Amino acid sequence: MRDVAIVSVAQTDHRRAVPELNEVEMIQPVIQTVLEQIDAKISDIGFTCSGSSDYLAGQAFSFVMTLDAVGAWPPIVESHVEMDGAWALYEAWLKIQSGHADTALVYGYSKASPGDLPRVLSRQLDPYYYGPLWPDSVAMAGLQARAMLDKGMITEAEMAEIAHRSRTSAESNPHAQVKGSPSVDQLLAEDYLSNPLRKHDCAPVTDGGCAVVIAAGDRAREWADNPAWIRGIDHRVDSHNFGARDITRAPSAALAAEKAGVSDGQVDVAELCAPFTHQERILRNELGLGDDVEVNPSGGALAANPIMGAGLIRLGEVANRIMAGDAGRGVAHATSGHLLQQNLVAVLEGSS
Repeated sequence: MRDVAIVSVAQTDHRRAVPELNEVEMIQPVIQTVLEQIDAKISDIGFTCSGSSDYLAGQAFSFVMTLDAVGAWPPIVESHVEMDGAWALYEAWLKIQSGHADTALVYGYSKASPGDLPRVLSRQLDPYYYGPLWPDSVAMAGLQARAMLDKGMITEAEMAEIAHRSRTSAESNPHAQVKGSPSVDQLLAEDYLSNPLRKHDCAPVTDGGCAVVIAAGDRAREWADNPAWIRGIDHRVDSHNFGARDITRAPSAALAAEKAGVSDGQVDVAELCAPFTHQERILRNELGLGDDVEVNPSGGALAANPIMGAGLIRLGEVANRIMAGDAGRGVAHATSGHLLQQNLVAVLEGSS
């Protein structure tokens, strides 16, 4: 296995809506910044991979348009995944492992503001049994939260505490969309959005994106004083038939964590892509993270949730803390689909 590390991270300042910019104009400064931070040019990059969704853009092959943000010259070796940018990073990691590249630029982005995001996401459902019922993503998550409450796995107060902690932590994140939080009691006094979920239990609709550069061996050491080495990475998927599994669990997350080696050492920080408060509890359980592990110091997806970029941001946030010397070993998680159906887990470590 080749040693591969994240060496540069950049992201947008996330907002509810960015109507004055199209996707190219939104992500281009981020791509420029992620290269400038390591004094690199696009000609230094051996592979480029992006993550986005045509459903959000409202047109087929929308990622081709966004390649304008990378530049038309020199020619590049490029790929795309119709997934969160974290899966684009996985493809780039494989490209480097195979010896076909030594460096890679990865980015994920979305403008979720133009449409009704919860309804758009309903198109991910099984088209025969679930799709015709038109449950949106919030209603589906509400069913999951209710199942957890009924099993005694969590309380509404604990869900409010997660929201309060996440959005309070986001006050120190210059890129966060939602910062600061009322008290837990004030949160619990709010009306339900989709019982038992209140507004604070749900990630905001966000326009934004993220870009990272990964590199192998000596090139990584050249571009970063303390690279965030990817010591393990794996992704798995559970059944799309929610009646066939226990929705209060995410076995694919547990398996991905096992294969990535989460339990092989101390975890200093974890960034979990939990778009709903109760899902943080599920992920803590499945990844085996104790109460001593700092979770989502950036605020997580509850503070900003650019679909198709939120998982890549989790990798970037952990990498930034390692490169800054604030953590020695961290875990990053990304998810896609309803009810934590698909999960990617990565373990990052500093040079020491």
